[in-house]
Amino acid sequence: MTVGTTVTPDIAAWPPLDEDKRAPGRQLLDWAADGAGSRLCLVRGAEGSGKSALLAWLLAGTVGRPGLVVHATVPSEGLTTETFAWELGRQLGYGPLSPGRLLDQVAADERPLLLLVPDLHRAGAGPADLPSATPETLVAELLEPLLTLPHLRAAVEVGTSGLLAADGVEAVEVVEVVDLGAGDGEGAEPAPYAELVAAVPRTADGRPDWAQAPDAVLRRVLDAALRTDGPYDQGGAVLGLLADPGFLVHGSATALTAVLADERVPVPGRLREVWRHAAPELTAYHTDSAERAALLHAAAVDTDPDLTEYLRPLAGQHWWSAVWARRALPVNALALVPGVERGLLAADPTGRLRTYDVESGTALDAADAAAAPAVHPASVRPRSLAPRDARSALLLDRSDALLPLVTEDDPTTAFALERIAEYHGSAALAGEESLVTALGSGGTRSPYAVVGDRGGSVHVWSLGEYQDVPRSHRVHEQPVTAVTCVDTADGLTLTFSAGADGSVRLWEASAEPMPVPVQERPYRTTGLAAADTPAGPVLAVACSDGEVHLWHVFTGRVRVLPWLRDCDALALTPEGVLVVGDMAGLSAVRLRLDVLWEQ
Repeated sequence: MTVGTTVTPDIAAWPPLDEDKRAPGRQLLDWAADGAGSRLCLVRGAEGSGKSALLAWLLAGTVGRPGLVVHATVPSEGLTTETFAWELGRQLGYGPLSPGRLLDQVAADERPLLLLVPDLHRAGAGPADLPSATPETLVAELLEPLLTLPHLRAAVEVGTSGLLAADGVEAVEVVEVVDLGAGDGEGAEPAPYAELVAAVPRTADGRPDWAQAPDAVLRRVLDAALRTDGPYDQGGAVLGLLADPGFLVHGSATALTAVLADERVPVPGRLREVWRHAAPELTAYHTDSAERAALLHAAAVDTDPDLTEYLRPLAGQHWWSAVWARRALPVNALALVPGVERGLLAADPTGRLRTYDVESGTALDAADAAAAPAVHPASVRPRSLAPRDARSALLLDRSDALLPLVTEDDPTTAFALERIAEYHGSAALAGEESLVTALGSGGTRSPYAVVGDRGGSVHVWSLGEYQDVPRSHRVHEQPVTAVTCVDTADGLTLTFSAGADGSVRLWEASAEPMPVPVQERPYRTTGLAAADTPAGPVLAVACSDGEVHLWHVFTGRVRVLPWLRDCDALALTPEGVLVVGDMAGLSAVRLRLDVLWEQ
């Protein structure tokens, strides 16, 4: 479907509807199919009349059927402007974005977009005296601006609220449905806090067992606590819930996000800061409590020691869990250091190089010659690294120049690294397609540098022995954006590269590249790392939507690690420690290789 185009779907191809729903169903379907008609359809009716079911019926009929595509469906009950924006961004493929960034991204999106918004009249969360508690705020701050975009259309359930009234909206179609009187009443009195808490099973020592609590209680108990004694009582119900790690793991993430956004609400420790880091991912649909614990634990490490320790046992049950973090240390390049056990070389945006212990995150003693990299000119701002050893490396500067980093007392290494830099510098002068666009490293047995260029070619250099020319192959049709390699126990040199089109390719350096990509996603690849682990070679791929994909190379199995922030650099050890670098610092997670690909 495109804006300005009308398709004629057959309602008989949709799931069957009761007789009293056929007329509004036909009206809704005709609106959705009429790409040239009005861009807003209001689904109105009383509680229990079947409004949400009608939107679900429309969505079900489009699955696997060409011509009519619903791009996102965002149930709005309990959502604020921020949490609605995160979920819509996820469904549209951008990742969780702030409302402002989401509006910019949707405005730049060239697709004609069709959205379904159930339960808008139930939107809002948090203390009742704040604007975020009402659906009108979501309408004013996000939905109305979205509906000004000419390529976006939406069917929105508004109940009997009068939200998004037709004034100022062109040619609004209204779908009326019959009130069947089957609901519990839109204005029914909500259950009191004491009644909801009484429905929660207890552990052997009498504490609430939130893992066994009914879903309705988990969704509503925080709002009930706000009504009971107000949000600002230092010893009240709200603080009791916020101080309970079990509730943080199992309770409504959207309700918690709204309450913790209110600076007046007292919180234990540094929970507000921790939750803010984790909230965009916690509000996604994570049904696994161990994964929610792992995400919250990852945000708490190096920020809130008490919460970190409370969450560690549950997080440790998951297939990944954080082991250390160093906040407030921006990092834009990472590489393991050959010859230094557990050594990790990191570069910050100012160009400063530091070396860390990859297992603990502690800084290695700079006075130790084996741990201190050579000093480079202050004007160099490396965006990628390929270490030869602890004292020498090849750098890709932000000027797109390859630069050798060596000590004055090692002329042999200087000659080898200068040869690589000279080779690619001369090639770039001869043709723009040879301009270096990516640099990576790899090899636990012998260090390698991998160079990608604008023309889509990948070049593999040994840093352990002198080479006059690299092993090269054109792997991509577009510029290379990230590269890495790994040498395996059976003598293979596996090279991985990402192109500007989002494809990731595999090339065994002594043979032809694989005929099909390892991965194809419509997102920019922001980092690659590979290691030969006890489970076999593993490839980590970080994408601009915030996901890190972990590939078991020989079987093609993949697992998605949801990360808390954008990832700018990756490093992976053979033991399964994955280090993530970004503008917020360094974080390391341990992958349980024995269960990593079990579903």
